[in-house]
Amino acid sequence: MKKKLLISFIIIFVFASTGYSQPRVDTSSDEKMKASIAKVRESLPENRRHEFDEALEITLFSQVDLQNLFVAGATGVNVVEAKIKQSLNGKTAQEIIAQSAQIKKERKEAERRQVLSEIKELEKKQIKAQKDKDELAKFQIIRSRFYKKELEFIGGQPIIELTVKNGTQYPISRAYFKGILATPGRSIPWLKDDFNYSIPGGLEPGEEATWELWQNMFSRWGHVEMHNDAIFTVEVEQLDGADNKTLFSIKDFSERDMERLAELKKIVGAR
Repeated sequence: MKKKLLISFIIIFVFASTGYSQPRVDTSSDEKMKASIAKVRESLPENRRHEFDEALEITLFSQVDLQNLFVAGATGVNVVEAKIKQSLNGKTAQEIIAQSAQIKKERKEAERRQVLSEIKELEKKQIKAQKDKDELAKFQIIRSRFYKKELEFIGGQPIIELTVKNGTQYPISRAYFKGILATPGRSIPWLKDDFNYSIPGGLEPGEEATWELWQNMFSRWGHVEMHNDAIFTVEVEQLDGADNKTLFSIKDFSERDMERLAELKKIVGAR
């Protein structure tokens, strides 16, 4: 046992005294850089060379800023090349692998910060949308009908009839709706589309009105097939006040936003 320890000590002493070291990347010229990278790679066991290749790729791409590269042109290429050489020069295989691990860690942390920031932003929009939804519910849809009126030489004119009551505290200049034409029991509606109406003279708090809103016959309203068992329902999505500015809206937090929020929370939970 003592003999083995003595041999190990002698080997270490000899390597240290002769200046033994692992091969390092030399970026003093393109030729030396290429040759030294190959030498550094070959110094590794066969089963670790793929790890080195991946680490080298991560290190190289971490120095590339595509936006600046395209803007700066040839100058940008030279800057990127200099940064790449600086990031590799004098490093051993182990140091390059360790450097890539640090880059991946920092990238992961940056991605997490970005995800948390987006979650916070979407949750803020969601909270506002929920508050606005409560206010929008006060603008009541008392009656809703959708039909097509046959006109001579024109054909079926799509018409939406609405009776509404403004239960909010504010005069309303324009209302935005989502109309859904669906048959009970069917999972997919025949039509789901937005429409809006600029109210002549507005609608004061407590007022009720009935509107006949003609839709573009070349739009989806004009092309939808009518079904006798279909029910037409309407949801209020946004209300504009007397100054034509938005009072309440759920349009800023869409179904896609809700899906995105759920996806981001899954990402955070998985890390």
